[in-house]
Amino acid sequence: MTTIPGKRRLALLLIMACASFGASAQLAAPEKPIRMVVPLTAGSTVDAVARALGPGLGRTTGHPVVVENVAGAGGIPGTAQVVRAAKDGLTLGMISSNHVINPGIYKTIPYDSIKDITPIAVLATVPLVLVVNPKLPVRSLQELRDYAKTHPGALNYGSAGNGSTLHLASELLISETGISMKHVPYRGTGPLITDLIGGQVQLAFVSVSQVVPQVKAGTLRALAVSTTIRSSALAEVPTMMEAGVPEYSFDAWIALIGPAGLGKPLVNQYAAAVKTAMGSAQAQAAIAGQGLLMLDKGPNEAPAFFLSELIKHQKLVKQSGATLD
Repeated sequence: MTTIPGKRRLALLLIMACASFGASAQLAAPEKPIRMVVPLTAGSTVDAVARALGPGLGRTTGHPVVVENVAGAGGIPGTAQVVRAAKDGLTLGMISSNHVINPGIYKTIPYDSIKDITPIAVLATVPLVLVVNPKLPVRSLQELRDYAKTHPGALNYGSAGNGSTLHLASELLISETGISMKHVPYRGTGPLITDLIGGQVQLAFVSVSQVVPQVKAGTLRALAVSTTIRSSALAEVPTMMEAGVPEYSFDAWIALIGPAGLGKPLVNQYAAAVKTAMGSAQAQAAIAGQGLLMLDKGPNEAPAFFLSELIKHQKLVKQSGATLD
């Protein structure tokens, strides 16, 4: 038996792995690009993740990845294009938590958010932080609870719009603590942060990356982050669990999907390719630059994750009374 030297053996394994992707995944000829639909605007966090993943995914699969933004209506039109696509693996979608919120706030959606997709991977989570205007005399979550109880009707919280993740994060806080607050929806986080600093609203959940400078400068005060682990960007800020709300956990997430009915070999090959691509220095730097936390939920875990998130978000939507049509 001939023994193959270590480096040569590794090279052969890599060649075999690349060949295996094309054979078992049964993608079309390499000149055919992979269309990655982002149902949100260019420059959004979801778009940034798609563009960070694309080059590595292209190298691993041998197919160039073309990111296409199809924005509007909470991501429904873009996602509809994914679910209607051919089941050849050449159309994928990069979606966000809106996918499991939309069924509760829109009366009609042209697809089933669970049955009409194939989950491939949940890639990253967007940590949120509860911030207050520094003129509000509270420095902890417990002090906020006490203030809300002694000043009924005095607190206004802002969000990026009815049914947004920021809205539902606050609804979960209300549900878990029993405090009373009035919702003030904005058209986006820019106006929300401006009014937070100005004192037109007293508090809000906002993505960590968007308010680190304001927290460091003291124009906003951070009380707790929404995730189960602390954010490295605001390491001194406790989690909701640490701050006294043990059942609280909420984040916005980003996932890769395909249309329903993708074959298991193709899904598994894509999941492996995604894992390799997301491990590149380029992708990790892009993810860190967006203030995101990497996740590693593949096709075995993603379906159950999607279903549990749908149930959780639909409960919060019902509680909030949010609707968009």
